[in-house]
Amino acid sequence: MMNYIAKLTVILVAILLISSCKKSETVDPKNNSETRTLNKTSADSESIEGLYETQAEPDNSNECLMSIEIIKEKKGYSYFLKTKLRQLKGIANLTSNESGEKILVLEGIEWDEYEGDISREEDNDSIADSESNSQQPDIPVGIGASYTKDTLTIQNYGNAMNSYTKLSECGRKYIQLIKK
Repeated sequence: MMNYIAKLTVILVAILLISSCKKSETVDPKNNSETRTLNKTSADSESIEGLYETQAEPDNSNECLMSIEIIKEKKGYSYFLKTKLRQLKGIANLTSNESGEKILVLEGIEWDEYEGDISREEDNDSIADSESNSQQPDIPVGIGASYTKDTLTIQNYGNAMNSYTKLSECGRKYIQLIKK
């Protein structure tokens, strides 16, 4: 009886191993990057197109009034960003990262402030090193917003180790824009 149980266990383990190995994915060299542009069928099924606006906070209603309109065009999406200080138009790209999170990138918007990743500065101990690296880093262009269920969320500023501000006219750490 013990020999029978051992054989049955070996057979079950072998079946589980074989069935788990049957799934094989082919790698498409065109989409072999960390982020991939979503294909049209999955993007269209969600209809990211529309007007997104910030919600007023009870204590300060005019502090961060902002809207983003996403418009579907022949070759993709465009955006119209409106804040209390500016109005910008440009191309919007919808992508997905490896974990499946959808990111909408508003191309062409220069961040308001960027000091870069200062965690590397600790590695520079000598005066010569600090002088050669004292140049200001290039200010990034393009603002990414995570997209989930009719909500766009922008992380507006960083922390002490990576100091930046994307849209200075809004003081919120996370700007949430909800589809109307």
